[in-house]
Amino acid sequence: MTERPPVAATPMAFVRAMAQAYALRGISPTHALAQAQITPESLEQAEGRITAGQMERLSDAAMRELDDEALGWFRRPLPWGSYGMLLRASISSPTLAVALKRWCRHHGLLCRDMGLELHTATDTFSITLTEHDPAPWLAGEMREFCHVSLLRNLLGVASWLVDSRMPLQGVELAYPAPPHASAYAVLFAGPCAFDAPCTRLHLDARYLQLPLRRDEAALQRLLQHALPLTVRHYRRDRLLVQRVRQALAALPHLGHNADDLAAQLAVSARTLHRQLRDEGASLQTLKDEVRRDRAMELLLRTDRPIKQVADAAGFQNEKSFIRAFKGWTGATPGEWRRQRPLIS
Repeated sequence: MTERPPVAATPMAFVRAMAQAYALRGISPTHALAQAQITPESLEQAEGRITAGQMERLSDAAMRELDDEALGWFRRPLPWGSYGMLLRASISSPTLAVALKRWCRHHGLLCRDMGLELHTATDTFSITLTEHDPAPWLAGEMREFCHVSLLRNLLGVASWLVDSRMPLQGVELAYPAPPHASAYAVLFAGPCAFDAPCTRLHLDARYLQLPLRRDEAALQRLLQHALPLTVRHYRRDRLLVQRVRQALAALPHLGHNADDLAAQLAVSARTLHRQLRDEGASLQTLKDEVRRDRAMELLLRTDRPIKQVADAAGFQNEKSFIRAFKGWTGATPGEWRRQRPLIS
């Protein structure tokens, strides 16, 4: 099998933003550009792109030469090792929710220009970026690069801490769509809205309860090569709960046998139970939730006989369905149906 060539998807606008940071310090970016095999002439290509590998090398060289992990965004530089310090302050947290709160609070201690805030709702949570007193030079491509980098960095760190890819439910960006807006499908892999009142990410709230999976030894290994967290998307998704729900809803009878369900999800039965336990759930609880919702929907929206409803909800017989339904609602399926009008 031949290896697929790297895809050039990172906008050249971000390279120009780094070159601007060099200019603010009166330093030439020539060495950093050479490290990433980017010619000075290519900076003028409005629609130019570079690969993730080039972005890693360029960012690493620029952060070290400028001694600023913020790459010129803030009034006060963040010296090399600043974000490692934030990680070390967050890694002892029991859950991702606590880790993100610590990260946002400590980031505010390092940087007064911008704030990061965690907001939670019933089903979602968001990370909001607020500009308190931005530097006068933070505009245009540099401001865009700053907003994108802060969000991607925090998303990468969060994913690493819980060892799980966290699919975005949406991204809002407080600036107009740039000429390279098509690159955002790669940058965030989720719905993006420009010209928003503020910049923020939206994600599934269930990730907040995941326990952290990293220790000091893992942190030491990461700090030797941490930039991919910002540049590349995390691969693995540990939130198995939603996949189990979807599988049970599509094929209710899979719930009769954990081995069959595990095979459908391409994991072992042991892994299935362990990961669900890590996510604060159990297979039996999920089976009950999916069966109950399916049964109630059919009782409300159809006039199917109780036996057919039981079968469609994944029960092996009518008797076990009636017993379970009475445990959920205090009434038999027939009684529950008679208390509610039929919905078409």
